[in-house]
Amino acid sequence: MSKSDFPGWHGTTIIGIRKGGEVVVAGDGQVSLGQTVIKGSARKVRRLKPGGHEVVAGFAGSTADAFTLLERLEAKLEATPGQLQRASVELAKDWRTDKYLQKLEAMLIVTDGKDLFVITGAGDVLEPEHGIAAIGSGGNYALAAARAMIDSDMDAEDIARRAMAIAADICVYTNGNLTVERIGA
Repeated sequence: MSKSDFPGWHGTTIIGIRKGGEVVVAGDGQVSLGQTVIKGSARKVRRLKPGGHEVVAGFAGSTADAFTLLERLEAKLEATPGQLQRASVELAKDWRTDKYLQKLEAMLIVTDGKDLFVITGAGDVLEPEHGIAAIGSGGNYALAAARAMIDSDMDAEDIARRAMAIAADICVYTNGNLTVERIGA
């Protein structure tokens, strides 16, 4: 089967929300192959502790590719303890210029509770406006829902959970089985 014949992996919605001195990253658990749900309980949000500095990361895209990127990010964080922005920029530079890494198909949302970034294979390290970042097939739905709720009395986790529920209702590649990680500044 050629790559063009392969139905491709779809799925995942990851959202990061900064509000009230904390950041919450939430991700759904669905993994799909074409039109088939392969797994409904994948953990796409992880807590990393390189050098004793805690970071939460969520990924969308190929799982193997994402794990490769998370390992590289951990190495960058160990080399630059407590400097998430610098580690993220170094990872993005490597991702864009390394022949092997260029082929990786994933995106990351990372936070240390203070900074919140989206890292892409195009060499981008984006700090989102309004303290909300979302990636994956249902990312735009979750982003729009969270933007509508960000000025409410709800805390970051409540907004993330409701935004993910809305995305799961709209995006067939997103389910309601969430992993939620909270981290403070």
